[in-house]
Amino acid sequence: MSKILRALVLTSILFGTTPAFAGGKDVTLYKNPECGCCEGYADYLRENGFNVTVKPTHNLAEMGREAGIPDDVQGCHLSMIDGYVVSGHVPIGTVNKLLTERPDIKGVTLPGMPMGSPGMSGTKEGPFEMLEIRKSGGVGGVYTKE
Repeated sequence: MSKILRALVLTSILFGTTPAFAGGKDVTLYKNPECGCCEGYADYLRENGFNVTVKPTHNLAEMGREAGIPDDVQGCHLSMIDGYVVSGHVPIGTVNKLLTERPDIKGVTLPGMPMGSPGMSGTKEGPFEMLEIRKSGGVGGVYTKE
């Protein structure tokens, strides 16, 4: 294998830019019926090897609260991935880390709709901080920065 190809493969694995970790995992993504950026995030997950089913709902805030996510840190949409809650435009590196490491948490959230995040337009202005959602509910601190 050439040095360049090896470097590309290693970089892809380290930075989570391939669908290798997804393994065809099923995702159910709940979103506001009128939201287009959520469709962009669903496409992003598909491009990274996930099987995504989108379910429009007008009850996102309530569903987020039921999942243990406080209102002030809820994301734009809510995804269920292999037993975890993923709220908002969470980058694939964090999703892969969650699914690979299998931490004893309920899931992760990227609050709001940060510009430049997966599925969102605009320019990323700094690292995104994904917060962990404790099994007991509420936020347990920063899970990852990307």
